[in-house]
Amino acid sequence: MFQELVERFTSYLRVQGPPLLCALGTYSSRCPPSLLLQRALLSRPHPSFPGCGCCCEENADHFGICRGQLDVANSRGQTYEHILRSLRRSIAMQYLELTKREVEYVALSRDTTETDLKQRREIRSGTAFYIDQCAVRAATQGRVLVLEGLEKAERNVLPVLNNLLENREMQLEDGRFLMSAERYDKLLQEHTKDELDCWKIVRVSEDFRVIALGIPVPKYKGNPLDPPLRSRFQARDIYYLPFKDQLEMLYTAGPNIGAERVSQLLSLATTLCSQESSSLGLPDFPLDNLPSALEVLNVFPMLSSQQLIHRLYPYKNILGKEGCTAVENVLSRFELLDGRRQQAPTSILNVSSLKDTKGYANVTLEVAGKEVTFEVPSGINELRQPNHSPRFISTRSQSQLIAEMVQSHMAKDVCLIGAKGCGKSAIAREFAEMLGYSIEPVMLYQDMTARDLLQQRFTLPNGDTAWRPSPLVTAALEGKLLLLDGIHRVNLGTLAVLSRLLHDRELDLYDGTRLLRWDRYQALKKELQFTDQQLQERSIFPIHPSFRVLALAEPPVVGASGSNSKGQQWLGPELLTMFLYHTVTPMSKAEEMELIEGLSSNVPKEAVEQLLHLTHSLRSTNDPTAQSLASSLSTRQLLRICRRLSQYPEESIAHAVNKACLSRFLPSLAAASLQKSLANSSIEDRPEPSEDSHNYNCMVKDNVLTIGSVSAPVFNPDVKMKVPDVLFYDNPQHLKVMEDMLKDFLLGEHLLLVGNQGVGKNKIVDRFLHLLNRPREYLQLHRDTTVQTLTLQPSVRDGIIIYEDSPLVKAVKMGHILVIDEADKAPTNVTCILKTLVESGEMILADGRRIVSDPREPTDRPNTIFMHPDFRMLVLANRPGFPFLGNDFFGALGDIFSCHAVDNPKPQAELAMLKQYGPDVPDSTLQKLVAAFGELRSMADQGSITYPYSTREVVNIVKHLQKFPEEGLANVVRNVFDFDSYNKDMREVLIEALHKHGIPIGAKPSSVKLAKELPLPDVKMTGYWTIGQGINARRKMLCPTETRPIDIKGPVFLRVQGYPCNRQESRALSFTEEKAHWQLPMNEVNIICDVTSNNGVLYVATCNPVSLYSMKEQGDTIHCMELYDVFPRTISGVWQPFVTIAPLGSPLDGQVILHEEQSNTVLHVDMVTGAVRRLVLSADSEQPSARASHWWNNSKEQQGGNKMCSEFAHKNWLLFYKEDGNQLDVLDVLEGRLHSISLPINLKSVYLVAEDRWLLLESNTNKKFLLTKPMHTSAEDSGVCQLHSISEDAVNSGYGVSSAEVATPQMLSNEQLPNENLSTALNQKIVSPNRLMADTGSFARIIVGFPDLMSPNEVYSFNRPVDLSMIKSNDGSGHMFFRGGLRSSSAKRNNCVSLLSHNQVIRALPPNKVPLKEIFPKDVTPPLTAAYLEVTDLNSKKLKYIPVPRSRSVSPYTSWLSKVSESDVLVASLGSGGVFTVDMGGYVRLWETGLDTLQRSLMEWRNMIGSEDGRPLQITIQRDSGMDVSAPKHGKVDPMNAPHVGGNQWAGGTGGRDTAGLGVPEEVRKAAREMAEKAFKDRLKEINMSEYDAETYERFSSAVRRQVQSLRIILDSLQAKGKERQWLKNQALGELDDAKIIDGLTGEKAIYKRRGELDPEPGTPQQKPKRLRVLADVSGSMYRFNGVDGRLERSMEAVCMVMEALESYEHKFKYDIMGHSGDGYDIELVRWDKVPKNNKERLKVLKTMHAHSQFCMSGDYTLEGTEASIKELSKEEADEHFVVVLSDANLERYGIRPERFSSVLTSDPQVNAFAIFIGSLGDQAERLQKTLPAGRSFVAMDTKQIPQILQQIFTSTMLSSA
Repeated sequence: MFQELVERFTSYLRVQGPPLLCALGTYSSRCPPSLLLQRALLSRPHPSFPGCGCCCEENADHFGICRGQLDVANSRGQTYEHILRSLRRSIAMQYLELTKREVEYVALSRDTTETDLKQRREIRSGTAFYIDQCAVRAATQGRVLVLEGLEKAERNVLPVLNNLLENREMQLEDGRFLMSAERYDKLLQEHTKDELDCWKIVRVSEDFRVIALGIPVPKYKGNPLDPPLRSRFQARDIYYLPFKDQLEMLYTAGPNIGAERVSQLLSLATTLCSQESSSLGLPDFPLDNLPSALEVLNVFPMLSSQQLIHRLYPYKNILGKEGCTAVENVLSRFELLDGRRQQAPTSILNVSSLKDTKGYANVTLEVAGKEVTFEVPSGINELRQPNHSPRFISTRSQSQLIAEMVQSHMAKDVCLIGAKGCGKSAIAREFAEMLGYSIEPVMLYQDMTARDLLQQRFTLPNGDTAWRPSPLVTAALEGKLLLLDGIHRVNLGTLAVLSRLLHDRELDLYDGTRLLRWDRYQALKKELQFTDQQLQERSIFPIHPSFRVLALAEPPVVGASGSNSKGQQWLGPELLTMFLYHTVTPMSKAEEMELIEGLSSNVPKEAVEQLLHLTHSLRSTNDPTAQSLASSLSTRQLLRICRRLSQYPEESIAHAVNKACLSRFLPSLAAASLQKSLANSSIEDRPEPSEDSHNYNCMVKDNVLTIGSVSAPVFNPDVKMKVPDVLFYDNPQHLKVMEDMLKDFLLGEHLLLVGNQGVGKNKIVDRFLHLLNRPREYLQLHRDTTVQTLTLQPSVRDGIIIYEDSPLVKAVKMGHILVIDEADKAPTNVTCILKTLVESGEMILADGRRIVSDPREPTDRPNTIFMHPDFRMLVLANRPGFPFLGNDFFGALGDIFSCHAVDNPKPQAELAMLKQYGPDVPDSTLQKLVAAFGELRSMADQGSITYPYSTREVVNIVKHLQKFPEEGLANVVRNVFDFDSYNKDMREVLIEALHKHGIPIGAKPSSVKLAKELPLPDVKMTGYWTIGQGINARRKMLCPTETRPIDIKGPVFLRVQGYPCNRQESRALSFTEEKAHWQLPMNEVNIICDVTSNNGVLYVATCNPVSLYSMKEQGDTIHCMELYDVFPRTISGVWQPFVTIAPLGSPLDGQVILHEEQSNTVLHVDMVTGAVRRLVLSADSEQPSARASHWWNNSKEQQGGNKMCSEFAHKNWLLFYKEDGNQLDVLDVLEGRLHSISLPINLKSVYLVAEDRWLLLESNTNKKFLLTKPMHTSAEDSGVCQLHSISEDAVNSGYGVSSAEVATPQMLSNEQLPNENLSTALNQKIVSPNRLMADTGSFARIIVGFPDLMSPNEVYSFNRPVDLSMIKSNDGSGHMFFRGGLRSSSAKRNNCVSLLSHNQVIRALPPNKVPLKEIFPKDVTPPLTAAYLEVTDLNSKKLKYIPVPRSRSVSPYTSWLSKVSESDVLVASLGSGGVFTVDMGGYVRLWETGLDTLQRSLMEWRNMIGSEDGRPLQITIQRDSGMDVSAPKHGKVDPMNAPHVGGNQWAGGTGGRDTAGLGVPEEVRKAAREMAEKAFKDRLKEINMSEYDAETYERFSSAVRRQVQSLRIILDSLQAKGKERQWLKNQALGELDDAKIIDGLTGEKAIYKRRGELDPEPGTPQQKPKRLRVLADVSGSMYRFNGVDGRLERSMEAVCMVMEALESYEHKFKYDIMGHSGDGYDIELVRWDKVPKNNKERLKVLKTMHAHSQFCMSGDYTLEGTEASIKELSKEEADEHFVVVLSDANLERYGIRPERFSSVLTSDPQVNAFAIFIGSLGDQAERLQKTLPAGRSFVAMDTKQIPQILQQIFTSTMLSSA
């Protein structure tokens, strides 16, 4: 084959014709061993070299080759030598060698420019002149120009050569002109040579030829050939060597290997290079590397072929499942699947240096129980025995890996593939130290150029330009181990310049220097008889024989397209030929345990076990979410956690894991998945200690800083001015973060703080450094940051380039702290150079200096900067993801830092901090702000709003209020919220949130809507109460008492459930008496039967079923306890319990007594623990009363219920009595005793007017008695209770005696009115005991002197015009439409309370008992209300009726309701001087009735709005004009009173802008409305949609408008991010590129860079859309239960949301919607290629869903539908696949085990499947969720959540990577 080619070549070069030849070949083409001509191929002969006389014909032509890659096997000590490299290059070079032609070689890369081919300028002693480059040299000297890698060069670079190739002409930059030999010779006949020289014409030698080498581009990646260029070449395809030739060659390479095995290996390789395999998408097998592999196999015949193949072709890393199967089929076909049978080398036993030869070492390996010793290259340092490093703990898998690496090292360069943080760098270091290598780390980054890799330009002190070799070149010359860290990041086109170095160990540099392989160099030296010095003068240097390359890379992303941000499939056919590959396998649990215990001593073992259990459970799943979490818990991170645990063993593991994964900022799905995994690994998160700030104090004492429980010495810096000093208010949360930071700081970590904007990251860091007294350097990154600007800032001074140290370098030198701000704004490929700095403490700067930290490095080396031991980095970044859309700094580099999430302070901490910022701002204002912002933040976390509001914004508001207190809060918050004033949906959300917390944005100071005040009738004295006088005054009635302990049964523990309380402040848009309102989470059939409050806690009891609710007045949680299991059931089954509540006082706070009146059941309930005890008061109350079974027998005795008096429950005693009974039972709760008092009368009712005086009413006569008793009734004290009768006498003013007898009190206070209130009420100065009473005939009565004075007590009354009991209840029953005249007996609740401190009596009256005509004007229809609160104010003598809005729902049990209360609300007083009402629908409202508190609140409310005083604003400039401006002028008053806007003339007028619509005339608004309506109707006409349909559609669409809006915002911004422009280098205009400053000095043009849209890399696959399928449940049950919870409509809304959100993003998302029901699982609703375009088409889809579920068969196909969809989608090509299943499947009913469903959901790792279940019966849904995989299944108990859940799935998965 070779002979044939040489003939072909020669004939090409002799034949006349088009001037070039181009050879094509595959990536690996083999060549035979050839005679190595010792004369090296010199790229440019030096004048003193013998010339190269070559007899080629004049008009011979140029030539190009494409395809192939090269390789050198240097078998030392063997008799023959191979040149095994890419066939293209080796044939070309061998041909030139045989014909003794001189060659100019250039490796093209994407960075090659015109100057690299033609001429480059250099400056020598101040003058710029041109130096010819390869093309010009070849043309003028008559050499052959070899261009390798045509496909790598960027378009439009090579056409520079077109004319040179075609006509042999080229205009050079220095003014010379190259001319073809013929024309030159013709001219020479007419002119002299001097003339031609004078005209600067240069002859192109007739021997000049071009050979181009390239690969065919459609098959491989790269730029296709430019047609004009292509047409100038003759092509020659060079295919593989024939099988037979190759086989013979391999036999010689591996003489110890069985022939059959060699042929199997070659057969495999050839198969994998065939056309068929590439059509399967398998990359070409690197045939070139087979000889190297056989060299290894030759020494280790026992090695398994499969392992060997994995080193050559790591198919498990580069191929997906199908690819791997294909390769394994081929392996088994050739019987190469022997991995299990044959042992891998287990460990290295010994390393020793060879005596006679330097640079080689003997290594002894243990393989399959045998010891094998062989030679490998070694470094120049001392060798070290394995496992002797204190920093490296060798585990089994790692020592095996290092042993395998040493095997490969014998033959070829090695590449290590492993996930980040798995120990690649540590293994590389151990490998190097063992073989005596010095490591030269080169951190590769994405926009690295070929120059950065090989040589950089710099200026000498005299201003001359020169080239500085890169670390890579010095490593090659000094025989180091070159560590290429991150070859997965760097561009392939750039890496191509290394291919010749890796294959042939040869390298051409930019300044003409050539590096030759050691043996070639020696041969050349011998042949030419030159000394080293002479060769070096000619710029020829040897590459040290020990030089080796070790590359580190992260695993390729299987199936990723190049543009995908998550990573790329970097390992292609070209790279496969460069290295032998080894994979760092993840360590087993035991190994990781061994490693951790070895490296961090005394870490608690149990903690490590839990940690590893968690990590390995995450690593082993194929769920991408769990995988990404596992990557945050790399071995490196685990070591960091354990080091910290060994120092601070009391820390919780959950805290450490959350910190490492930054769980605070994970998308909601990932966070759920993490929490579930933590729970599964039984890692409990210890509850945070409550927010008490006393644990967290920070102080500096005796030069020691203590934060919380951690102390550190304070630093004493030289540069005091660099220590930050910042205004900082301590708060517990930030101190906790700082304590955490200090722990890590003391452990020597670099810190990363991640958080939203404005949460105080900078403040925390500055404060932290201030406390430690550490100087800092500050570096702010941005999108234009480059690697150069991070390290050095170049500038030119006097023509010499000078590098200024960046803050990073200064910090390293001086030991300062480097604060890097906005780290996520810089591209991650730039920030990744920090990795080597943090990890190994090494870094190379652009000016050639290097930073080192290893103390063993020699200190006197030039150009080294030693890293100061105090140097640390603190990096700040925003959290990843939307809306910051920064680069994922945490994802790329998170595991080399110790991460801390910084969050907004918690409400208490934030409040304390704001108080320090605004000491004069009212507390209530601060609380409202904190609450409102807290809500907005939680909305941002849930994804319902996009902008995360932070502390910074609140602080700004508070500072503003502090400075301008008269400006209203409602106005000031606009400073923050006006950003969103044009986004309607967002504005609604914000206003709703602000209103909810009582910030009256948009309210006017005039909108005060307090109830109308009516005058109260004058007070009259209406009679006397006289105690104990009259007929039997002499005879005091004595009442005997007996005492007994009570029986306590229980406790049973019931569940106390907490519900969020959606408390809304009521004074958002107008000021009324109502303060706040919220809804109780109760069933609509339930009935409220009692309300009360104690110490700011509200209690509500319901009786159908019996349950108890409690909530704090300001709290955010409602606690509910359902008690229907506790109450004894009655036999009859129809039973209407009625419960009253008595909250107890200290020390029993939070405990309640419940009393059921019919069964006389007394329960003691603890709302904190859920304990319920039954107190048995009487022996007979155990039996269910016989009467209860005759509930229909409406006899008189059935009316007698049991009552409880709880006025003194806060003193922990209660009184029970039975209507018509003659006994009082006093229960002492603390002592557990019951005192029974027997009476001589039958009772109607009892009022406790004081602790020792009770008013009793006799049942038939209504006669009143006063019972006095000793204060402490106890068994020993024989104190007897006395009964005094009370006689009521009318005033002798014509009142009949009868009128005095009627008054049955509805309410009688148990304390007296304060004296000043009493005096005001009676209009006379008076001091006396008194009681306030109310009954149906009066608004209020005051009994002066009662109950303490025995003299006659005067009764003063405010009488009603009409007695309430006389008003018939069925009047006005239009309001009470559901209460026909059903009322059979009087209601049990009087709804009358007194507020003694405010001198008020308040009752709730039904509307028909209210004088509506007096309240409302004639033409106003009274609103529909549940009741009116009648407020009788005895201070102002006014009467008010406050309407209570109608309840939203009312229980259907109307007759039962009417027994509870005559109006629809129940009232109770609040400790804070107001009342609260609960209506029958469970709506709680707080009311403020006291005049003085109302007055105060109104002032506050008006201050919040801010005063808009009518006076015009004017600007006053103070000049000394002699005139004084004493006051603002008052404008002229306009007699017409027309509206004015601005103008500084008229008084009054509206401000310029404000809430929408202010100052806009009505007709303008009307016109706008009409215009919108018309446009809407036109649109309907256009899509042929009726208005009725439009309305129907709007119902679904409006329900999900917000979700659609926020999804579209995210989609837009991701699209924008994808379109973000990149820097285009080598431009002729734009901004100066720092890296090209020297080129600028020399006068080059293309030294600029500018932003532009980057063309995708040639050959990168097209970006595919994401594929989504929504599988909606349209089964019959959806229709059936839609009436209960609206599940079908919610699913329709969810489908509507998908269609609307993805409209016009079809190129990004290909979606379809299928239905599943009893009819089948593939009901087509929306096809992916026919998505609905407008509302009509979308409505049609929704109608189809509805109709289908109405008429389909029963049955459930959830499982089959999911399975089929996953299978179908996985076959389609897409960027990512998603299936979302909506189902109300009651899986258990259909006998489907949840485990089965979960295995279906995760059946294909390529398809992300999610299930949303519509919550069904009981806790079934929760059980289901526990068995299904976390983050993959959701249970929507409330169907309203379905669209929200869908939105959550979208944002946290699909959009996170878009």
